[in-house]
Amino acid sequence: MARIGIYGSSFDPITNVHLWTASTIAHRCKLDKVIFLPCSSKRKDKGMNINDEHRWNMVELAIQENDKFKADNYEMNQEAWKITTYETLNYFKQEYKDDEIFFIMGADLLVDIGDGKWGHSESLVNENRFIVMAREGVNMLEAISKSAILRNNDDGNTFHLLDKGLSMEISSTYIRDEFSMDGEPRYLLPDACYWYIKEHSLYTSRHN
Repeated sequence: MARIGIYGSSFDPITNVHLWTASTIAHRCKLDKVIFLPCSSKRKDKGMNINDEHRWNMVELAIQENDKFKADNYEMNQEAWKITTYETLNYFKQEYKDDEIFFIMGADLLVDIGDGKWGHSESLVNENRFIVMAREGVNMLEAISKSAILRNNDDGNTFHLLDKGLSMEISSTYIRDEFSMDGEPRYLLPDACYWYIKEHSLYTSRHN
């Protein structure tokens, strides 16, 4: 039985922090595989800055040298009304029936689930397991204790709370801003992705 982490994000673009986070989680939680899951541009709560093809290509470029990393375009191929994390995890549990599936997320998202802001929030927590990475200013234990959805659906193994031990908060937004202002964010993202962005003039006024 393999242990598999599902790591969803916009990856707009993917950064070195995304890779470091995935590697850290795989090591500490003894995961056999981390699946990078770029979210759909069809989602109403997300506004992408480049098209799905470019985001997908950069994820593949970023993870190509790590055998534990895999990309999956499941959410990119779904209709907007079908896309919730609950359905997504059901899909992966069917795909990997003999394996343990964990959803990887930041503590800020834990708060949102606890507030009932995610589709099927109660069933999502009740039927799945989560690896939650600390975020500055979010008390994870307090977030669980204050939410009836989280605390009443936690069997003691539902949430694996992780503190990264190092503050690395380089954001995709920062990188996009650097490209748009003719800055130099080269070493904040994989080199192959940096040159891909340069080649296709992404995140610039010319591209936009």
